[in-house]
Amino acid sequence: TFFKLIIPLSVAGVVTGLVLSFAHTLGEFGVVLMVGGNIEGETRTVSIDIYDEVQALNYAGAAKTALFLLAISYGVLLAVYAMNRKVWALWPQK
Repeated sequence: TFFKLIIPLSVAGVVTGLVLSFAHTLGEFGVVLMVGGNIEGETRTVSIDIYDEVQALNYAGAAKTALFLLAISYGVLLAVYAMNRKVWALWPQK
């Protein structure tokens, strides 16, 4: 019953949790800056890139990077929402 009942019913929740964790960590800034620092060429993340662009007064570059990050986050969340409604729904809607 574990492999035939429990795992299939819990897959949607586990995948949703993993994707939401991924989307949350895309925008993580404070912990990365404090723990990892901003070592040139080694610890460059997207959120630190936005920070560096704003510090350099390159608002256009920061806006492009932020829009890219927003598009990825929105796309991932939209995909999970669609999968939860169609693929993993216990009673799929027609």
